[in-house]
Amino acid sequence: MTTPPADEGTAAAAPPPGCPAHAALPADPAARSDAGVARLAGAEHKSDPMGMYARLRAEYGSVAPVLMEGDLPAWLVLGYRENLDVVRTPNRFSRDSRNWGSYRRGDVAPDSPLLPLVGWQPLCAFLDGEEAERLRSAVTDSLGRLDRRGVRRHVTRFANQLIDGFAADGTADLVARFAEQLPMLVMTQLFGMKDEYGPSLVEATLDLVRGSETAFRSNEYVVEVLEQYIPLKREQPGHDIGSWLMAHPAGLSDEEVLQHLRMILVAANENTTICIGNTLRMVLTDHRFRASLAGARMTLPDAVEQVLWDEPSTMVCPGRWAVGDTELGDRQIKAGDMILLGLAAGNADPEIRPDLSVPMHGNRSHLAFSGGPHECPGQDIGRAITETAVDVLLARLPDIHLAVEDKELVWVSSWMSRHLTALPVAFTPRRPSPSAEVPAGRGPGLPGAGEAAWSAGQGVGEREAAVAGQAGAYAAAAPRSAAAHPAPPPVPASAPTVGAAPPVTSRRRAPRRSLWRRFTGWLSGR
Repeated sequence: MTTPPADEGTAAAAPPPGCPAHAALPADPAARSDAGVARLAGAEHKSDPMGMYARLRAEYGSVAPVLMEGDLPAWLVLGYRENLDVVRTPNRFSRDSRNWGSYRRGDVAPDSPLLPLVGWQPLCAFLDGEEAERLRSAVTDSLGRLDRRGVRRHVTRFANQLIDGFAADGTADLVARFAEQLPMLVMTQLFGMKDEYGPSLVEATLDLVRGSETAFRSNEYVVEVLEQYIPLKREQPGHDIGSWLMAHPAGLSDEEVLQHLRMILVAANENTTICIGNTLRMVLTDHRFRASLAGARMTLPDAVEQVLWDEPSTMVCPGRWAVGDTELGDRQIKAGDMILLGLAAGNADPEIRPDLSVPMHGNRSHLAFSGGPHECPGQDIGRAITETAVDVLLARLPDIHLAVEDKELVWVSSWMSRHLTALPVAFTPRRPSPSAEVPAGRGPGLPGAGEAAWSAGQGVGEREAAVAGQAGAYAAAAPRSAAAHPAPPPVPASAPTVGAAPPVTSRRRAPRRSLWRRFTGWLSGR
């Protein structure tokens, strides 16, 4: 059982045993204020996360005690060097969540919202040592074979198609109509899928990370597509990520291939979506930023790196556990303690950035992609998609500007991330490009977004907001507005095929008892 969570602004009745957050504070509640207990799911972090990090740094130094959902204790790493220390020493701080002391002691409730994010799974992101190296080498080698010019061609093509969809309107929401659409459309091409799968996977993954009532079915759709994709690619390999992953000397099983492909899809989509939105906002709201681009004093890659320093897609990354008793930032860490990587806080550490207004042009030493043996393997893809997307948009709509005041933009924050709900812009209406193809938002044979919805008879009602491994950290960003993004269309009775694959059917299948389903079974009470 977990200690019952305290009401906002009140202290818990009794601290969990060995809780670092409580141990670091005066034992007598009268000797401290409630503000001393930092709750990452609390109002302060949601409204002003960077302000809270600064307060904790002033009070505790580079490592601060915090409370997670259910008053579960953890250490939040605020220092840049301390973050690097954690990620570079897996012998002290393991990625294997089976080391989690709170879970071993039975302090984590079976319905804890943390479990989908940190519960152990047989993915490279949840392993250390030889097995992690085997799986990760297959992923990194496969991603490393991509032709960057080819990636940029795909981005340019789909970016132009998306822009053609709203160019004549003179207004658009760049989050809903551009940033949230583009990454998945590109990823399906890098997987060697036909165009027709892009729109449906865009809608399914958006619904999945929103954690809506149809999220469970959306995840099932993604899995069904990959289940068809894998045997086809084993029989007819191509020049794509999936084929390379299956042919890798590491010898991944079909289940390992499926789960890692799913991790790549969801992680790349969510992380890059946020990065595109943040980069566009900075270009549109900071006049010095855009002037530097126009005057060639800063390149677009420089601009993206600046955004990764100032607004990393993932602000707090869960997923390290102390292997034994140790010390970090003058704090005594006990075996089994959870360590949270404060990526945004580390990037703003005054020890390395005393003046945050000084540009970080050409400096890639930020923490946006973590570091060490578990550093994000797909970061170059994310950079290429973001840089090319922004470049194409600014070239097509050179007078684009924000349609509201910067202060009117709405942000949604979770304990891990912060992103825009919308980015409304205005520009001079323009004709679609002469080479316009079928708009990327629609594919032959697929219903458009909102034309059909999942029905209760198709197994809806089970809530699943979890994503696998490190992908979970990115995908667990706070839900988008359901009104802004309707549920994905149902799996068509005869969906477009991946190459020559048989159609994905909409019939209800027997429950998958894969490791993923066994792990998330608690979500639906099974």
